[in-house]
Amino acid sequence: MEQTAAEHVVVEYEILQVPWWLIVLEGIFAVIIGLFLLFSPVKTTITLVQILGIFWLLGGALSILSLLVDRENLGWKLLSGIMGILIGLLVFVYPLSPFVVLAFFVIILGIWSIVYGAIRVVWALKGGGLGMAVLGLLTIILGILLLINPLAGAVVLPWIYGISLVIGGIAALVGGLRMRSGRSVS
Repeated sequence: MEQTAAEHVVVEYEILQVPWWLIVLEGIFAVIIGLFLLFSPVKTTITLVQILGIFWLLGGALSILSLLVDRENLGWKLLSGIMGILIGLLVFVYPLSPFVVLAFFVIILGIWSIVYGAIRVVWALKGGGLGMAVLGLLTIILGILLLINPLAGAVVLPWIYGISLVIGGIAALVGGLRMRSGRSVS
């Protein structure tokens, strides 16, 4: 059966098979962590990096312990286990490690921004338009600024994540409550 140009095709998205209350709970946690990042960025960042250090430490230990059960990928498991344990311990031993970790993330973001911006400029040159070129150049400039002063980027990063978490958390709360009431989330 063929469709004419005037007919509309309805596209439906698969509904998440997640309970509404789990999305609301995620939204609440996101808003709380976001507010902590906005109003107490230093303490919250230190706490979050320490939690990340615990995950690295435990993940490294579990990676090495998994070798007792499965020796497949022995070298990679051993390397990731040792790295996880060392980085996890470093987070707890070195008092400025949260800022070093953040600066490292900022360097990665800076490199990613330059590469992503260059891709956008190439797309613009291949017919993507002036807007694509401007966006690409701005992204490259952002990447260069992040690489020039990663510690300044690390200072701003908690606020950026805080704002993102508050907005995303509110969206999750609204979405979860809409799921509970049976209305579509559109």
